[in-house]
Amino acid sequence: MKEIVFAGGCFWGVEEYMSRIDGVEETKVGYANGRKENPTYEEVCTGKTGHAEACYVKYDENVVSLEQLLSSFWRIINPTLLNQQGPDIGHQYRTGIYYIDEVDLSTIEKSLKEEQKRYDEPIVTEVKPLYSFYDAEEYHQKYLKKNPGGYCHINLDI
Repeated sequence: MKEIVFAGGCFWGVEEYMSRIDGVEETKVGYANGRKENPTYEEVCTGKTGHAEACYVKYDENVVSLEQLLSSFWRIINPTLLNQQGPDIGHQYRTGIYYIDEVDLSTIEKSLKEEQKRYDEPIVTEVKPLYSFYDAEEYHQKYLKKNPGGYCHINLDI
């Protein structure tokens, strides 16, 4: 199994979208690459912790490739918007790809370079190693499965 973390605005929709992809074995939402240990949602929303709302993805690379996951990720975000996706605005809503395995970096960079060809503006999506990830509170986990009519800024159709 391989692992990757995606930040694409509100984490509810990113998790639901990724969970529908064949080969994705596990998803969970949380707070990535911030400065505070075990932040709460309320703390992250202040913008002072440095965390991004993010979705951890564990996948079977024999079923779905990292290239396919990246392609899916690019479809659900606007990578040229800084600290915003849909109506959600703030540093915690930035876009990011946080890798766990250093070997994935070249694939991510190649994908970003290809994606940039679709835009006149520069892509501002962070690409960084994952150095911290704290699970979000239980009520955020699988939120759109628990609340099918809940808020989501992305089109969940795969």
